[in-house]
Amino acid sequence: MSTENEGTEVPADPSAPSVPPTPPAPPAPPAPPASADDVHPEQQQTQVQPQVHAPAPAHAPAPAHAPAPAHAPAHAPTPAHAPAQTPAPEPATVAAGGWPPPPPAVPAWGAPVPPVPEAPRKRTGGLVAAVLVAALVAGGVGGGIGYWAAERGDDGISSTTVSVGDSPASFKRDPGTVAAVANKALPSVVTIQAKSGGGGGGDSEGEGGTGTGFVYDKEGHIVTNNHVVASAAEGGTLSATFSNGKTYDAEVVGRAEGYDVAVLKLKKAPDGLAPLPLGDSEKVAVGDSTIAIGAPFGLSNTVTTGIISAKNRPVASGDGSGGNNSYMSALQTDASINPGNSGGPLLDASGAVIGINSAIQSTGNGFGQSQAGSIGLGFAIPVNQAKNVAEELIKTGKPVYPVIGATVNMTDKGEGATIAQEGAGGTPAITPNGPAAKAGLKPGDVITALGDRQIDSGPTLISEIWTHESGDTIKLTYERDGKPTTTTVTLGERTGDN
Repeated sequence: MSTENEGTEVPADPSAPSVPPTPPAPPAPPAPPASADDVHPEQQQTQVQPQVHAPAPAHAPAPAHAPAPAHAPAHAPTPAHAPAQTPAPEPATVAAGGWPPPPPAVPAWGAPVPPVPEAPRKRTGGLVAAVLVAALVAGGVGGGIGYWAAERGDDGISSTTVSVGDSPASFKRDPGTVAAVANKALPSVVTIQAKSGGGGGGDSEGEGGTGTGFVYDKEGHIVTNNHVVASAAEGGTLSATFSNGKTYDAEVVGRAEGYDVAVLKLKKAPDGLAPLPLGDSEKVAVGDSTIAIGAPFGLSNTVTTGIISAKNRPVASGDGSGGNNSYMSALQTDASINPGNSGGPLLDASGAVIGINSAIQSTGNGFGQSQAGSIGLGFAIPVNQAKNVAEELIKTGKPVYPVIGATVNMTDKGEGATIAQEGAGGTPAITPNGPAAKAGLKPGDVITALGDRQIDSGPTLISEIWTHESGDTIKLTYERDGKPTTTTVTLGERTGDN
């Protein structure tokens, strides 16, 4: 708002004329209406202006240098139906021509001031409305006029203005608002500092990174992304800082590179830890509200909001061609997620965790972490999958992956997942006596669907398989020589990342 007009003088009262049309006289009370019901609201604000005779003095000599007004009437005409009025007392002295009367005598200092007759009240609703409209159109003029309009009510009664800084002491945020959810969740979200061992010996420290995690249980387990802690997993140091500023050393319990999930444990966990409640990522719908909490670019305790913009989005956390890439059938959100948000919770409107923020779409470097900012395409590991992985890591320290027992082409897209002619290092593409072999699959077959999910590439197939658990039996559709065939496959398992 502009301040150049903040000193605008308060306008004078429009109901007080500079020269009164008639000599001041006590107003006669208006005749009361027959009943309250017979009077309209707008009529109740109108006062009768009494008319009085003002006879001029017979022998008042005119001053030598004060000519009488050319059009001064000898007396004011009396309306035909005006009620009889008591003549006003003749003033002791009258100015030349009988009008205007001299100004009232100024009382001596400390003497009581005689009461001033109340000015006739007029309807000011239209005036105030015009002032308010003008204030909206010209916002910079609000300093003077806005205050004047606030001080004057339509009924002439002064009103009290409330300072912007005043807020009701009893103000409370309703449950389910973003502020309420964030306020409850923030004490259970930590900022993770990971530093590698340095590799140079002595006390030197290696490179560090910042990520996010959240309290999983009261024993002090923290769930985050594997890529947040990978640099410190071998000989490095880890710490977790809560929203109250307290920092605790931590250690790795287990990591799953393929899922991009890791579990830490606070070395000296404080009492009173409040684990975040876990939701059900299968019940999430596109359009549901989301809240992301993390430390983007090191800015701890940052809260952003958005919606679920897509489900079952096949995402590779790297470029999709390496052996240590992570794959997920991700929840896509437009909540702002940046480097440093990784490992933090994606919450629903009730404050339950529905995913772990893991990757972003970059305009330059593809999926995964980069120094590019958010463009509204963030991806989270569904919490149902993350929970299974975390429980396994806490229990055994190693991840367990469901597998199909076949090597597929990871570069072709759009036609399904094609089973390769041979595996890595010349090994068979179909594991002997494995799940795919038992289901009748052969090299060259193109897998087009797993359950009710369409498969368009190798990464999509892996992402979808990893949403299940080993031992699950799933319907599988594939094409051989252009002919579609449906079979069932019971998933096997692989323990560890090697």
